[in-house]
Amino acid sequence: MDRRVFLENIGLIAAGLCLPSEGIAGGIPVPPDNFSSKLKPVGRALELEGYYVWCSSPIDGDDGKVHLFFSRWSTSKGMGGWIRGSEIAHAVADTPESPFTVVGTVLAPRPGYWDATTCHNPLICRDNDKYYLFYMGNSNGKTDTKRIGLAVSDSLYGPWKRSDQPLLNAGLEGSWDDHCTTNPAFIRHPNGKYCLYYKSWNTKEYQQGSGAIRGNRKYGVAFADSPEGPYTKYDGNPVIDFSARGNNCQFEDAFIWREKRKFRIIARDMGYYNHENGLLMQSKDGLKWTPPEIAYEGLAKYTELPPAPAHLKKYGRLERPMLLIRKNKPAYLFGAAQGGKYNTSSTFIFRIG
Repeated sequence: MDRRVFLENIGLIAAGLCLPSEGIAGGIPVPPDNFSSKLKPVGRALELEGYYVWCSSPIDGDDGKVHLFFSRWSTSKGMGGWIRGSEIAHAVADTPESPFTVVGTVLAPRPGYWDATTCHNPLICRDNDKYYLFYMGNSNGKTDTKRIGLAVSDSLYGPWKRSDQPLLNAGLEGSWDDHCTTNPAFIRHPNGKYCLYYKSWNTKEYQQGSGAIRGNRKYGVAFADSPEGPYTKYDGNPVIDFSARGNNCQFEDAFIWREKRKFRIIARDMGYYNHENGLLMQSKDGLKWTPPEIAYEGLAKYTELPPAPAHLKKYGRLERPMLLIRKNKPAYLFGAAQGGKYNTSSTFIFRIG
């Protein structure tokens, strides 16, 4: 890390420790617009027998329906099967609060390609008259071949043409992002550039780590003149790095949008406060971010939870937060949660407002 980035990170951390008492609940800062207080639980969706469901990315279609692109994998692979056998599927509903009907599989692993063993982390976006489905694939069932790719279509119902090569590769050996590119977040900058945010970490740190501490997940950004690339990584990466905070504090599962002339990111907490919350940060330029505030809390805050099944170790938290944006404002929060009817995992939805 160069001196400039180090000083910026220290400044952000110091700001987080010196926030005024106003806007703090129980010692934890909450967003100034009370994002977390606007959440009204709708409940679970896409409880599919025989599948774990994860990564639910919503969008409104021209047909008046809500479309959801999500990850699923067979229960025979266990909760960890996402890394070695996930596929991306498509579901529709009349409203975000109506039952979703699965249309079918959109992207399945392709033997012989960079996404040979898994397709995961879908993010559906629209730009002009085309739909862009960003996702992560890997070729060996492990994290070191995770790469971000893209499928493009004129319709939410397909057909989808996907790239034969990854859209964004890992960095050079020894760099902060030499292990992988994954968990895409995407937005068009007001300056006309397309911004692809991605998660990564360093391989050596990962290999030398043990237990829950293996590497440190950070976010970088790359720029392009078209959603289809080519993308050039920002020289100041990583743009979100919590490692200086200690205790292996990390960052992942980002979703980005613009509201009130500011970039906003919602993500899950990986030790900044705890591992149950969601985080919300703001930025004027998409590069320098405010200290995290609480976007949401553990699911037990909003709904009664049955006892945790023994095989689900992350029960009670909302991961992979994604928003349905309407009229340039968040209308619904979609996330992934372990549990549900089949004791696997499913989508969990909140209405906002």
